[in-house]
Amino acid sequence: MSLTTDWQKFLLNEELDEKTIFTYIQGLQEIISIIKPRTMTEKRRLTLAKGHLREVRRYARRMQNDMSLLEEKLNILEEHNSGDE
Repeated sequence: MSLTTDWQKFLLNEELDEKTIFTYIQGLQEIISIIKPRTMTEKRRLTLAKGHLREVRRYARRMQNDMSLLEEKLNILEEHNSGDE
């Protein structure tokens, strides 16, 4: 079981489903979780990678919330403009 093989399986499975940023993050988390560090340096790098993925997930949630809010505002503006015509 190699990282390349796992990544290729992940990509093949993803082609069948609708892709979102959260799908990619989850896939990366799963891949990182199966990697077994052999040295302290690798262990620290994996810990750092896990932390970075948590931050990416947090920012992705913020972006998704902001996008939803902007879509709502756009709909309100479009309704207001169509009402004026």
